[in-house]
Parts: sequence; structure tokens; C-alpha cells
Amino acid sequence: MPIVTLVQAINMALDEELRRDERVMILGEDVGQRGGVFLATEGLQQKYGPDRVMDTPLSEAAILGAAVGLAAHGMRPVAEIQFADYVFPGIDQLFSQAAKLRYRSGGQFTAPMVVRMPSGGGVKGGHHHSQSPEAHFAHTPGLKVVVVSTPYDAKGLLKSAIRDDDPVVFMEPKRLYRAVKEEVPSDDYLIPIGKAALRREGRDITLVSYGGPMVETLKAAEEMAVAGVEAEVIDLRTVMPWDKETVLNSVAKTGRLLVVSEAPRTASVASEVAATVSEELFDQLLAPPLRVTGFDTPYPLAQDKLYMPTVTRILNAAKRLLDY
Repeated sequence: MPIVTLVQAINMALDEELRRDERVMILGEDVGQRGGVFLATEGLQQKYGPDRVMDTPLSEAAILGAAVGLAAHGMRPVAEIQFADYVFPGIDQLFSQAAKLRYRSGGQFTAPMVVRMPSGGGVKGGHHHSQSPEAHFAHTPGLKVVVVSTPYDAKGLLKSAIRDDDPVVFMEPKRLYRAVKEEVPSDDYLIPIGKAALRREGRDITLVSYGGPMVETLKAAEEMAVAGVEAEVIDLRTVMPWDKETVLNSVAKTGRLLVVSEAPRTASVASEVAATVSEELFDQLLAPPLRVTGFDTPYPLAQDKLYMPTVTRILNAAKRLLDY
């Protein structure tokens, strides 16, 4: 199996789906000849032509509006938003149209479309190139929301998203694009949307994360193991719908929960996981669930490293739980 980066795995998935299904097409700013700002679509226009890998004007409303229309009429468009921060001019198309098309038409129409977007911080991008807006999408009924952290998952989940009959927001932590490598099969495989991954087994505390902070979460778990604490680590992979069963089963075993996310703290995915565990497992908890998250501020440039969840912040929170 080839050893590839996360962004190369994205390219592999797109290539295979374009080849497999003539209804699949890509549209977005600079996705064609340039291959995208991060080169995720590199070489695909040359291979499949400008009608299937289409450069668009600098208009997120146009990109997402066109994708909704294409999806409603039988195509399977993959729309790329250059940075997650840029999606907001097209939010009405995504929230009011794509997310509600199946419901408002009584099932007569669906919107089988994917909206890919690089997300998250850690690259000194400042407040317009570093946000993690997954909670906005998760709060919108009708959307599925995926946030990947490994090349293997990126390929399998993107292929599943493209084949799904409902709109999927597919978020790719840009700081991991070329920071992680692993073996990824060249043949076809799918990973189900809505199923978490158990990254490490443990008995003392459950660490739940997704996307970019999975790196720091796993490093923290390794340091805990040196001190004799066995942490169970869960990668949500999908934040809507999220895998409640896997998380609840783990916390029922360990009695402690720590959720790690780089998104702002209030009304976050981390808050939802912590609240659900509190409601469902109150009598089995050995300590109140804790969160290590970003802050309720615009994403800072100068304080980039202070904003992100770090191994030290995770270890300090874990100690609070273990000492409770």
C-alpha cells in the first residue's frame, strides 16, 4: 500500500470517485488548472476535463448555489471552499436550501453534495484562515458533518460522503494536510459516516477528540501511560451524527470524560458530548466531564499557540479529573 499524506488521500478519493461515477464533479475556486490552494485537486482537471473539474468565480454563494441545483438534478457535486472561514457568504444556500431540500420536498428531492473545506488553526493564518466552525453546521438539521484526522479516514470517509444521498460538510484540518502519513489502500473502501474510531484502549479516563487536536490528544495519552494512567482515546470522525454509543460505552467503563477541541468553547461539539454523557451516565461518573477547547474570542494571530489545545492543557485537565 502507498504511504500518503492526508491531502494526497483526499486527491486519491476524488480521483477514484470521478472515475467510478460520471455524475461526480468538482467545482470551486482554483480547483482546476491550479489544483486548489492546497493542491488537493492537483491533476484532476487535466484527467477529467474542465466540465467535471470546474473553476468558478470568487463567490461562495455561487459555488454552493450551483452545487445545490446540480445535486437536485441528479449530479453529485463536490464543492470546495478554499478555507472554512470563507463559507459564510454561501451559508444561506447551504442552510436554507441544501439542508432542507429532502424535508421540504417530502422526499421527492435530495441534495447529494459534498462541501469540502480546510479548517482549523495552527498555521499562523490569523482570524480569517484558522476558524473551526463545525458547530454551525452541526446545529443545522439536514447536514452531516465529518472532521477527519488521518489519511486512511480521509479517503474512506470522503468516498462515503460522495456516495451519500444527503449533503455532507467535509472538514479537513489544514495543519495535518502534510504533517501525517500512513498506508492507504489503493483499492476501493468506505468508512461509515457516524462511526467513531477507538484509537487507544484504556481503563482510567476517556479522551474524546476529532480533527487536528487528535495529535495532541494521543500524545497526552502516551505521557499518561508513562505515569501509569491508561487513557482510552476516541476519535469522533463525524460530529453530526456523532457516535454516542461508542463514547457512552467508554465512559461507563472509565467513569471520567475529557473532550478536546480547538473550536470555541461555548455551544460547541465538545459541550454537546459532555452534556450527553452527564445526562446519560450521571450515576456512573467519578468526576464531572471537562473540556479543553479553544477560547470564545476571534482566532488570534500572535497568540496562535496559546489558543490551541496543547498536551500540557490536556494533561492538566486530566489530572483534575483523576484527582477529583
